[in-house]
Amino acid sequence: MGREREQAPSEVIAGAGPVDRPGERATVRLRETGPEEPPRYAPEWLELRESADAAARAHDLLDPLRIRLANLPGKAGGVVVHDLGCGTGSMGRWLAPRLDGPQHWILHDRDPYLLHFAAVASPRAAADGSRVTVETRRGDVARLTPDALIGASLVTASALLDVLTREEVDTLAEACTGAGCPALLTLSVAGRVELTPAHPLDAELTEAFNAHQRRGGLLGPDAVTAACEAFADRGATVKVHPSAWRLGPDEKALTEQWLRGWVGAAVEERPELAGRADAYLAERLAANAAGELRVVVHHSDLLALARPTGGTA
Repeated sequence: MGREREQAPSEVIAGAGPVDRPGERATVRLRETGPEEPPRYAPEWLELRESADAAARAHDLLDPLRIRLANLPGKAGGVVVHDLGCGTGSMGRWLAPRLDGPQHWILHDRDPYLLHFAAVASPRAAADGSRVTVETRRGDVARLTPDALIGASLVTASALLDVLTREEVDTLAEACTGAGCPALLTLSVAGRVELTPAHPLDAELTEAFNAHQRRGGLLGPDAVTAACEAFADRGATVKVHPSAWRLGPDEKALTEQWLRGWVGAAVEERPELAGRADAYLAERLAANAAGELRVVVHHSDLLALARPTGGTA
């Protein structure tokens, strides 16, 4: 994927850290409702993280998902997958070739450039060689309209739950269980990081970053727990599996951007950390450049298996 512009060495790619748009946050609306707004996530960030995301996603959730999809009623013609906040389409590139049978992916995102790339770069064949087709729907994924998931076989999303409120997670769970379709929701932040070698400021920055993630009522690291409760309360069977990024010398570029964004968000939450955080960041970036830093960023993948309904045709 081509880059639209060169990044300055000290610049944080949008999506890797706090974005200076006061009052704005990611949402899950499936219909365009507001005025034109600039993209929230730079394609550079989505490109940079794709291989780490693919390596982290929980393969252990695929077998129960395959079994459920094979047994959904009315699916002889294939499955219909709604990918919420699809970005550049990395979920489809990862998942479609791991599922058998014809698939039709409906990609939702607010950014027309990302939608175009996701459609062009989407896989065309399933695991067994069956055809995979794609359509795009532009919209900023916080309110699910009542008809949004009509005909859905599966709902997917990556790095989405942690930027929702509890009410929005409840709405998402209601929509999925109402449609009787499973949901595979991957790479939600767990609020834990491990940096090697350790540093005395690690824990304080982690705490500040987690507080930043919870701004404005967002769930941040509490998202997976809230989603488990929301889906289980509506009769779904919920499975959770860890999906950590494990970053070393081969992921220096991603580690650098993650570090800048992680420290930047922590300082935005607690400005009094700024002086110590600047020195910390310089030290960590130097270690990363020398290939001496290892980072584990913990995430969780969630599979919610809703009870099938006759409406999922």
